[in-house]
Amino acid sequence: MTAETGRAHRVTRESEGLRALVAGARHVLFDFDGPICLLFHGCPADRIAAEQVEWLDERGLGWVLTDSERRSEDPHGVLSSIAERHPGSDLVAELEEQLTRHELRAARRARPTAHADVLIRTWVAVGVQLAIVTNNSARTVSSYLRGRGLLRCFDPHIYGRTRDLSLLKPHPRTLNTALTALGAAPETSLMIGDSLSDHTAAVRAGVPFVGYARHDATAEQMQRAGVPEHSITRSLEPLLEAVRRS
Repeated sequence: MTAETGRAHRVTRESEGLRALVAGARHVLFDFDGPICLLFHGCPADRIAAEQVEWLDERGLGWVLTDSERRSEDPHGVLSSIAERHPGSDLVAELEEQLTRHELRAARRARPTAHADVLIRTWVAVGVQLAIVTNNSARTVSSYLRGRGLLRCFDPHIYGRTRDLSLLKPHPRTLNTALTALGAAPETSLMIGDSLSDHTAAVRAGVPFVGYARHDATAEQMQRAGVPEHSITRSLEPLLEAVRRS
């Protein structure tokens, strides 16, 4: 078998697997950053993480950070780590609000994921109910969707970060909240996410999962975590085609 033939067979398996998942889905839960847009495209996350460190240092609070947190390029990870050590503190509340302000700024420059807008509208057109389940602020999500003319496709089912950061994915809280609000059964729902935390949350909530993996490394990580190859897609285009044929 040639490499080209093998690639064609893989694409066929992915398409068949996606069609089966789409056919059974009456409700679809989207992660936000990745499947819908690249939120930090115009405002890199590592810059925001660095600004978090600067903000703490300026207030004489740099001592709350470990050495690895000071070097981290993930602002959500830094916030979660501090929240674990100082739950319910004013410091965590201020950091969370600061991160939300950064996200709102980033949302104005975010790059739409290819095929995401039309996929969302097509699913709505065929009667599927949609929700957002994300570790980002719901305010950020609403701001971005409003700017793209997509807010009505999800509103009011946008479930994001709360002040209780222990409930961020991989905790299934946002998924369970969405399912309850939609009156949806987990087995007839579908989640689209781009991270292992999305997959873990979906497994815990009993929701079938499609992994959106723009890079081969991400796809390999997902497969090692137990996501079937036919449930991983490198583009939203095959998913769109599956919806159109459903």
